[in-house]
Amino acid sequence: MGKPVPRGQHLGTATVLRRWVGPIAVLAALAGGTLWAASPEAENAQKPDVDPKARSLLKGMSDFLASQQEFSVEADGSMEVVLQSGEKVEFEHSSTVRVRRPNMLRSDRRGEKVDAEFYYDGRSFTLFGKYRHYYATTDAPPNLDEAIDAAREKLGIEAPGADLLYSNPYEVLMEDVVSGTDLGMSSVRGVPCHHLAFRGNETDWQIWIEDGPKPAPRKFVITSKKVQGSPEFSVELTQWNFSPRLPDEVFHFVPPRDAKRIDFLTVKSAVPETQGGKK
Repeated sequence: MGKPVPRGQHLGTATVLRRWVGPIAVLAALAGGTLWAASPEAENAQKPDVDPKARSLLKGMSDFLASQQEFSVEADGSMEVVLQSGEKVEFEHSSTVRVRRPNMLRSDRRGEKVDAEFYYDGRSFTLFGKYRHYYATTDAPPNLDEAIDAAREKLGIEAPGADLLYSNPYEVLMEDVVSGTDLGMSSVRGVPCHHLAFRGNETDWQIWIEDGPKPAPRKFVITSKKVQGSPEFSVELTQWNFSPRLPDEVFHFVPPRDAKRIDFLTVKSAVPETQGGKK
């Protein structure tokens, strides 16, 4: 630990405020600004008031994804960042995500502030920054659910739409929900979808689920309500492949000859002494 990470190759996060705020904090730091702190106050607990059809559609999507032992998907997203000045900026990114249950994940992410490959092979995490050829490797939990939690909470790493990759997405998505509504049929890139909207204490979110025998999520939008300016994270999911051929080599990182190994910055070690300071 302690080795400096060049600008644009930050392998940790300045702070993790809530589930979807962590990645926004990373981009705020990269943008040279300061993220507004989220309010620690929690709203009063409410009994979820969810439309039965919305609940059924979300559960069907969750069961379908959980039953897929191997798949790949393209993710095109945008993430808003609110600087302390009040200025809101948006960063675009795209990713190729490949999963093989119970313990393999790879995400190749490209965007304005990052061009990186993330590997999880059931034993270790590796993050490779392609701009400067730095990589970091550390031990990882033995299954995908625990690995997503560890990458998010300890390292500040978030796979696109990571909540959808759990073995039970429904349980994870619904844990903070206070209400949910079926908004009817819609279309995402020409694909007929059920449009659902959910409200929570921490976030509001919407999901578009493909109509038909393969109810895959096609779009996911999350609003962080307790961050100043209510920034949004949005991702469109295309080119789902539920029968790919993914050999073990896909999930194992082999460093290029000129790559340099550095250490991960953990969330705890990356938190600055003062937060919400001046730009």
